Amino acid sequence: MTGSETEERARRGLEASGIAFEVTRHGRVGSLAEAAAARGLSPHQVLKTLVVRRGEGDFLFVLVPGGRAIHWARLRAFLGVNRLSMPDADVAREVTGYVRGTITPFGALTRWPVVADGSIPGSGQVSIGAGAPGVAATLDADDLVRVLGAQVADVTEPDPPSGA
Repeated sequence: MTGSETEERARRGLEASGIAFEVTRHGRVGSLAEAAAARGLSPHQVLKTLVVRRGEGDFLFVLVPGGRAIHWARLRAFLGVNRLSMPDADVAREVTGYVRGTITPFGALTRWPVVADGSIPGSGQVSIGAGAPGVAATLDADDLVRVLGAQVADVTEPDPPSGA
């Protein structure tokens, strides 16, 4: 599947949600700071959509603000499980229909549950991947959480400094 096909699928998913959004096409970027600048946002407003595996064939999306990473112990406690993992890139693509860096719950092949970090609600405009490299959707954080039926919990921590 080409980037334009996956971008179109993501756009249709966003439109079907009924919320207002704006698509930004800025091409590839090399850092969170570059992505934020290209989208006219602060780094914490750029959300990563991570695919997490709970078990065989059992996945979920975790929305993580820029500059933060999943705190695995908190996420396991919140979900009431002893083990979680990140699938490799091929599995993530197979179960979502998107390559890493472009993943979004909108238009994903399966409607997996969503967990949004507790810092996301109330943060105004946020940006998520929109199905193709260098393409993002900017929308209201509260609308995002609501339309995805996301569970909200404190499941992230600051990214470790480079080289740590």
